[in-house]
Amino acid sequence: MKPAAPKPSEPPAADLAARSLRSVWHPCTQMKRHESAPPRVIVGGEGVWLVDAQGRRLIDAVSSWWVNLFGHGQPDIKAAIAAQMERVEHVMLAGLTHEGVVRLSERLAARTGLGHAQYASDGACANEIALKLSAHYWRNLGRPEKNRFVSLGGSYHGETAGALGVTDVELFRSSYAPLLRIAATVPAPRLRGLEDAAAVRAEVDRACEALESWLRREAAHTAALIVEPLVQCAAGFVFHPPEYLARVRELCTRHEVHLVADEIAVGMGRTGRFTACEQAGVRPDFLCIGKGLTGGFLPLSAVLSTEEVYAAFYDDDLARGFLHSHSYTGNPLACAAALATLDLLDDARLGANAELARRLDALFEPLHRHPRLRHARHIGMIWAWDVHEAPADFARRFGLEALERGALLRPIGSTLYFMPPYVIDEAAAGQLLRATLGALQASLRDGAAAGAQGGQALA
Repeated sequence: MKPAAPKPSEPPAADLAARSLRSVWHPCTQMKRHESAPPRVIVGGEGVWLVDAQGRRLIDAVSSWWVNLFGHGQPDIKAAIAAQMERVEHVMLAGLTHEGVVRLSERLAARTGLGHAQYASDGACANEIALKLSAHYWRNLGRPEKNRFVSLGGSYHGETAGALGVTDVELFRSSYAPLLRIAATVPAPRLRGLEDAAAVRAEVDRACEALESWLRREAAHTAALIVEPLVQCAAGFVFHPPEYLARVRELCTRHEVHLVADEIAVGMGRTGRFTACEQAGVRPDFLCIGKGLTGGFLPLSAVLSTEEVYAAFYDDDLARGFLHSHSYTGNPLACAAALATLDLLDDARLGANAELARRLDALFEPLHRHPRLRHARHIGMIWAWDVHEAPADFARRFGLEALERGALLRPIGSTLYFMPPYVIDEAAAGQLLRATLGALQASLRDGAAAGAQGGQALA
């Protein structure tokens, strides 16, 4: 890919960055920190690469917040959106429908064994839909007291009020605690680097016993347990095995509590199967997918549920219906992008991803053996390591050093991770490895000299 040069009519990068700081509130950012590090201006992208205003190429090693599955500018998705624009750009979904949303809903049902898709624009809103559906289901069944939720320790489910109530990341939640209905939490398996099978079983047993004990006491008032299957990303990429998820499903069924699978980050092939739940052979009561659903082109998320759930709302009484809505629910352009993404994410691609992941894992061996990295872990197209004795400002320093070396990386606290697009090749992965090693050396050296100044940036 040739670097994109700014057009004569485009403003200089420094001017655009300054205007951004005056007019844009950047997400997940303490804006004052941009005094010393203005946002990088991006002018183009192709494949795994982004191009900044100086024409420098950056490997998008985090898939632009985990959404870009098949690279920037993917031609099939672009063509699908353009074709849909010639028909209709948007139509309200209340009382109307369109071919794209019907086909997408049918295909998601065929892939997951769940149906009656509800659509939103982002993961937090999808999780809110699932939680509301669960509580409303029990109300329709004459059990309104089942209106509480439980989540796993360290969980992250989004930042709208309902989703934040089931999120257990203090930095995000503490400022808004008075506004929230905070859910109970039960311990998650803490498996960052355990390889001994007996130790893994013991940790899974511990977590399952804690959940079972809680359900015995609280199931009568609990609508649903919400989990991030296999990987708790915002907690620092904490893994749990499929066995745990299977046992959670059994416990929820036994105690009549819904299982909500938040696969916003881990679905769409990211853990190696179309959904992470497939690896445990379980079907949740609600499945939430998003991020990569449109290949990174347009905002879209979906909630799929069971026939049993749907039947509880099917009635002559309007109040028993699910009246939740979003203005852009089932947007035709987003549905077209999602259908094109599903065409690309077929079984052959998932098989190719498995082989690619095997080769990349071998290539990343220097990181697995790095003296300052611990708990190397890998599933599907996710890699993570914990930085040993990381300085307090490691994430910020490392991110800046990585950018200077041509890689977009954004550690979560002291956890370094890769979630690249599925089209990354070994040449780009080799450059990513070199950039990471160089950024590690510089940020750990500089961080040690700087002491405990600064803070940690979260993805």
